[in-house]
Amino acid sequence: MMIPIVPRVFDAYAMHHHRAYEPYTMTREMDESIAIELERAVQGECHAIACYTHLMELAPSAIERAQIGEIIADEQRHAQQFSKMYTYVTNRQPTPRQIDECPKTYRAGLEAAIVDEQKTADAYRDLAERTMSPSMREMVLRAAADEQNHAVWFLYFLLRYKE
Repeated sequence: MMIPIVPRVFDAYAMHHHRAYEPYTMTREMDESIAIELERAVQGECHAIACYTHLMELAPSAIERAQIGEIIADEQRHAQQFSKMYTYVTNRQPTPRQIDECPKTYRAGLEAAIVDEQKTADAYRDLAERTMSPSMREMVLRAAADEQNHAVWFLYFLLRYKE
């Protein structure tokens, strides 16, 4: 019986940067960097929950309120997951706090949400590249995909909105 020859596998990041995969080793600096990003993620998710709750109250239709409610549920799940990851990495509980005010109008809230969701999706993809744990990476990438989806919903609502 012949055994097929399998070519060496490269990961997407290594292929993009034209170099072979190098095993990822966790250093104290990486650990601290990831902890900072996880804490920032928890803070951002909690801020989004507060602002989207306000946005939901301003929404002009039941359909928009229902969809924003689903987005809030996603953000709550993300906050819980990032909190667990932060606790795993640091052995401490995160302490999120509301530091920014939420936009006052529906239109301003949608515009801010679109920008925030896009930036958050990018930040989560960057974090996923630096995360050593495959299960953590998968959770972070799933959150990034959710954030991108949220941005599309908010953009749709903005396009439909008539003042």
